[in-house]
Amino acid sequence: MSANAQKVVLITGGTNGLGKATAVHLAERGYRVIAAGRSASKRAELGALAKTKRLPLSTVEMDVCSDASVHSAVQSVMDSYGAVDVLVNNAGVGYMAVVEELKMEDFKQQFETNLFGVLRVTQAVLPAMRQRRSGRIVMLSSVAGLVSPPTYGAYSSSKHALEGLSNALRLELYPFNIAVVLIEPGYIVTNFQHTAKDLAQRYVESAKSGPYGKIYAGAWAGASAGRKKSKSTPEDCARVILRAIEAENPRARYGVTPLATLVKWAKRLASDAIVDAFLRKKYGVTRDDTETVGGPRAKGV
Repeated sequence: MSANAQKVVLITGGTNGLGKATAVHLAERGYRVIAAGRSASKRAELGALAKTKRLPLSTVEMDVCSDASVHSAVQSVMDSYGAVDVLVNNAGVGYMAVVEELKMEDFKQQFETNLFGVLRVTQAVLPAMRQRRSGRIVMLSSVAGLVSPPTYGAYSSSKHALEGLSNALRLELYPFNIAVVLIEPGYIVTNFQHTAKDLAQRYVESAKSGPYGKIYAGAWAGASAGRKKSKSTPEDCARVILRAIEAENPRARYGVTPLATLVKWAKRLASDAIVDAFLRKKYGVTRDDTETVGGPRAKGV
């Protein structure tokens, strides 16, 4: 533990779900952890847990969608601890709706949190890491950054973008001894799903009388079945993140859950047609044979 006691880890979205599990796990291993989050009550709850367990874990207020909030939080960490050795970009949100119906403001907010929020915090900590020629940046991506199920258009595209950003950073930061690692979980039950369900509620309600009713029903059924089958916990993800942090030469990406392994190999070995067929079956996507306005649908269209 003494070897890790001097290492400072900043975790965004660190007071809930995967972020909270990671914060506690790393603190138990002797890392000095700062869990960032917006909710004062969740920060207080985690602070009380850390006090009870006597963990080197503190919290800081941060909204990754605000330049001022990110600057203030990172500066506070720098002033208190001198450096950020490891950044875990975990904060995220999920808007689940079909692309045609998704409100533009929701699509923008999806990227504001999952991509631009990551960029804000990363840019804030990088100058000091680069000057020290040392650091590690862990990006919480998703299996949805590899494949795109129905209703996942916004969320999945934000994670695909995160994958691209991370791939570029990994090369750009290599000269400065800063490693960039992607973590790609599959289904893990956290409060994220409850938040996503709340955000999607207005779309689901309107879909009952719309053309995408079956798509929504199949998407929710498939996702629910996947979560019920999954045995993986937030703590499992935290252990993978610890491995990524402590590896001397970390891999570019680490999967979490058996689904992540399956999707990774499917993307490498299977054709798009095979992957699409698998996703259609999993989420109940079938051809709509209803006649179009003006007559039957043309073949091949």
